[in-house]
Amino acid sequence: MTTDASVTVARRPGEQALAALGLGAPALDPADASAHSFPGGGKWRTEIPSCEGPEALAVVLKESSRLDVPIHRISQGSGVWMLSDAEITEMVEATNERDIELCLFTGPRGTWDIGGSVRSDSRGAGLRARGHDAVAGCVEDAVRATELGVKCLLVADEGVLWTLHRARQAGIIPADTTLKVSALVGPVNPASYSVFEHLGADSINVPSDLTLDHLTEIRRVSGAPMDMYIEAPDDLGGYIRMYEVAELIRRGAPIYLKFGLSKAPGIYPWGTHLRDVTLDTARERVRRGRLALDLLARHGADGDMAPLGSRLPGVLNRFPTEGSA
Repeated sequence: MTTDASVTVARRPGEQALAALGLGAPALDPADASAHSFPGGGKWRTEIPSCEGPEALAVVLKESSRLDVPIHRISQGSGVWMLSDAEITEMVEATNERDIELCLFTGPRGTWDIGGSVRSDSRGAGLRARGHDAVAGCVEDAVRATELGVKCLLVADEGVLWTLHRARQAGIIPADTTLKVSALVGPVNPASYSVFEHLGADSINVPSDLTLDHLTEIRRVSGAPMDMYIEAPDDLGGYIRMYEVAELIRRGAPIYLKFGLSKAPGIYPWGTHLRDVTLDTARERVRRGRLALDLLARHGADGDMAPLGSRLPGVLNRFPTEGSA
């Protein structure tokens, strides 16, 4: 933190009032802070999720301008296969114009497959790609999307992640394609987080119920960018952690602040039959982002945002692939 008197010193929520009442909290431990940041500077970036098509994207872009919400990444959850070439191209052009990274979900997933295990009490296999054909579908989506200019792909299967990492190393998809791990398979401990990094992940969505101590544990073994819902959809727990944003950044940097929405209907797989709710929730996600950013500003903790337009993760640790040194 700079000592320039013109700069607001970050404070914790309610800090002065509670201290005056003799209820002050212990000082923050510097050892808990993440030592990592994004390449090019900055501790945090922003993401608007569940932007399911060109019309929803237009709403997000318009609302972000109106509310002055900076956006680094916009992601979609229904999948590449739920969009036409023309729709993908329109989204690519619109995000390129604003220098925002567009991330589309790849291929089939277990929750939509004919297998019954995901509908059992144990929810076995989850979103993972069942069988060779599901992996092939994900790869097909990845090739098609990147040929249309998409630069970020969302994956929910370790095998698909490793396959797409090998594909970019082999030049099958562009080398600067970034691979983002879905919250629905996100790791919950330092060892598994490190494994996802080594498999090729450039951005790893952890579940929103991880504690602050869990984030510190992860940051002691990996500097791979983390994604976290500041407000999680109900199917991911519905957690709302706005008052923790500053501490999530301090512990979890480099981190994408994802502005999700609780108490909202599910919209995957999206179609025009869900148009109204899709547009309404897209608009509200941006507003939620404004609320979180306002909290950061009020607490003097809104510095260290990564430059707009930045998207690459920096140098990360990878397992060796065939033919690598």
